[in-house]
Amino acid sequence: MSASANTSKNTLNITKGINALKQQIDAPTAAFFSSCVHCGLCAEACLFYTETNDPKYTPINKVEPLRRIWESEYTLFGKLKKLLGLAKPVTDEMLAEWEPLIYDGCTLCGRCSMVCPVGNDISGMIRKVREGMVASDHAPEGLIGASTRAIKIGSPMGIRLKALKAQIKHIESDTGLTIPIDVEGADYLALLSSMEIINFPEYIESLAKIFKQAGVSWTLSSEAFEATNSGIQIGSSDIARELVQRVVDGAEKLKVKYVISPECGHAYTAIRWDGPNLIGRSYPFKVVHILELLDELQQSGRLKTSGLLEKKLTFHDPCQIVRKGGVEAQPRRLLAQVSSQFVEMSDAGKMNWCCGGGGGVSANERADELRLKAFNRKKHQLEEIDIEVLVTACANCRLILEEGLEENNMDIPVVGLSELISDHLLEDNVVEGEANE
Repeated sequence: MSASANTSKNTLNITKGINALKQQIDAPTAAFFSSCVHCGLCAEACLFYTETNDPKYTPINKVEPLRRIWESEYTLFGKLKKLLGLAKPVTDEMLAEWEPLIYDGCTLCGRCSMVCPVGNDISGMIRKVREGMVASDHAPEGLIGASTRAIKIGSPMGIRLKALKAQIKHIESDTGLTIPIDVEGADYLALLSSMEIINFPEYIESLAKIFKQAGVSWTLSSEAFEATNSGIQIGSSDIARELVQRVVDGAEKLKVKYVISPECGHAYTAIRWDGPNLIGRSYPFKVVHILELLDELQQSGRLKTSGLLEKKLTFHDPCQIVRKGGVEAQPRRLLAQVSSQFVEMSDAGKMNWCCGGGGGVSANERADELRLKAFNRKKHQLEEIDIEVLVTACANCRLILEEGLEENNMDIPVVGLSELISDHLLEDNVVEGEANE
């Protein structure tokens, strides 16, 4: 490409990026910028700042491109500065400089938003900045690739239906269970993440075992089995909308009453909270997280377990599920039924620290070194309580936790909560025996 053509392309991209950022500035965003008191509390809530002590990772600093456009376009003072040539414009070079801060140094965990004294949703604004980054052609190759595969193949990891069916065949052969696909009229449509299909297929087996015991009518969809939403991670509402619509179409085709979000954080955010706004209408079905369903089954007496794991364990709260989704009490009630030595981490629940790999960071190889450094925050949490087992409810968290523990020579197994519940199910003959008494 010639120099002039390259310059023309950059000009077009920056124009698209600025326009995309302008579209993100609504009344709440303007109020956020107007009310920020620059107290720095958000820095102490961000593991990328606490583990590097680098001020550039201060969360409010990451939204500077959006703030500049708000000031110059929508404030009297900013317009005056622009008129006098004193404003700092948003340029292609600036977006290139900020792009690693937006994608490598932020998991969209929302902890910064929790501590803001004036209620600014800082992580929400960072998500808005990603819209401008994508539009201006500034995004990590890993996330671009994942998003492309999600649209073209149906999975960010390139997992096709054939691979899912192969896993199902193995599980059915090993267990004698039946894993239904495309059953019209089932009550529940279960979604999966690619990581669960390839890295943790025991999750699928756990669903089959639990649902058989509880008598749950469920199915998978051959046309909409993937829950991960790369559009949310890269920051493209257009991509996110298409991926949500795919799930909605699959659920409506099978006429299900409920859609189950799996042990995956951003999948839950995408389909439960962002989805209706993205597609512009409400769902004809209800979305529940798998932990919400398991808790409901347990509370109603349909989920029966026996025995207690006597090893000392704790629960890592996935940010999108617990902090942003409110599924906090359910995992603890479930753990109380299968564990005798559950202990909390410091800053547990809504204020728990991120694993460091959410928000697409785990799909961004460039961020690996920074991510492993940020894991020191989780390492310190675990060292404080000296546990034998680490339980979580997000496949992405699970993978990142395993990598971080291995990097730090910490021999702690990581287990999915659904799998742990499945391991403690009452055997069929025991349940039948109780029924005959």
